[in-house]
Amino acid sequence: MAAKIFIDGAAGTTGLEIRERLAGRSEFSLIALSDADRKDAGARKEALNAADLVILCLPDDAAREAVSLIENPKVRVIDASSAHRVAPGWTYGFPELADGHRTAIERSTRISNPGCYPTGFIALMAPLVAGGIVPKDFPVTVNAVSGYTGGGRGLIEEFSNAPPEDTHDAFRAYGLTLQHKHVPEMTKYAGLNHPPVFAPSVGRYAQGMIVEVPLQLWALPASATLKQLREALADFYQGEPFVTAASEDETLALQKKRAGAGGYVAELDPEALNNTNQLKLFVFGNEATQQVRLLALLDNLGKGASGAAVQNLNLALGLEESAGL
Repeated sequence: MAAKIFIDGAAGTTGLEIRERLAGRSEFSLIALSDADRKDAGARKEALNAADLVILCLPDDAAREAVSLIENPKVRVIDASSAHRVAPGWTYGFPELADGHRTAIERSTRISNPGCYPTGFIALMAPLVAGGIVPKDFPVTVNAVSGYTGGGRGLIEEFSNAPPEDTHDAFRAYGLTLQHKHVPEMTKYAGLNHPPVFAPSVGRYAQGMIVEVPLQLWALPASATLKQLREALADFYQGEPFVTAASEDETLALQKKRAGAGGYVAELDPEALNNTNQLKLFVFGNEATQQVRLLALLDNLGKGASGAAVQNLNLALGLEESAGL
């Protein structure tokens, strides 16, 4: 019998992307509500309890409310909000995080989808912290730029339309209070003892992102080379279908001599993996100065949101992990 899926918040960006990735699949059926019923608490509660699996594509408070409405113990939940990412009893939905984590997702009834920025950051840092290359107490900074679809309805409306007279931003930094809601999951799942300094930004393009962690290798207690960093990432994600580490040859191919400047410019397009569930990791560095830039490239709507949700859905229902991706 086909599993019944209910997407609560199906009209939002993430919900629409999930529906598109599920289209045409016969392993399940979607419970759909009319526009009127989506605003009716009784109809939503009925749908939430009738489903085999619910995907929440809601603001944090609404996601918590939706969970409180579920009384059927057989209903499994994937929450795409940040409401439950570090909450007790919830499994973090990053299958590649560690050995055995897929099994935890497969057995869990409460799965929290990772944030887009944390997906790139954790993918870079977790292997290095677990391998002892970066100490748990090390001061870490993460810089990132995302397409405007990662910024919610208000930013989407502002950046996707012709800019008004007082808004011509091509690029905007935010999170200036250093209290971004993604920081707790970044800290916890990267294995750090202290929150990283998180510097997010958004550009005037729809989707795709680059997450960067700069490191001073000379400041690490255990010396590490660029080769060792690449090998650590490659070994950690060996055999993974969606997370890969770029080789030295591939990394060098992205660097081209800047004519007359005596330096190199790395060409990395934040939109390169759009409409995929892929996450690619790069190690750029300078051996002479002992400085490194770790970069993660992904689609903030793919592996950073809806693609990850479908990947977790596949695992939770015992289906082929890559189905629909």
